[in-house]
Amino acid sequence: MKGLEQQWKAVQKQLKQLGKQAQSARGQARRRMKRLERRTRVVVARALRKTEPQVRQAMTEAARVGRGLRAGVKAGAAAYRTSARKRKG
Repeated sequence: MKGLEQQWKAVQKQLKQLGKQAQSARGQARRRMKRLERRTRVVVARALRKTEPQVRQAMTEAARVGRGLRAGVKAGAAAYRTSARKRKG
């Protein structure tokens, strides 16, 4: 029985050490995650600030091109209607 008690005490000691190591690892992981989240937020915010004006400019240029295209199609259709084309019939 004395051997079993010693083994039991050894197991309890190992469990205590493992618990301490796990707690330390959790703390380190928590700190690492906070740092990564903060860095990610900073990078995303910086990217948004940098690209937003470019996206706005691209949208205005696309709208301008679209207006020009629609005007060209309208003018072409009007010119076609007024042209002296031969009618069949």
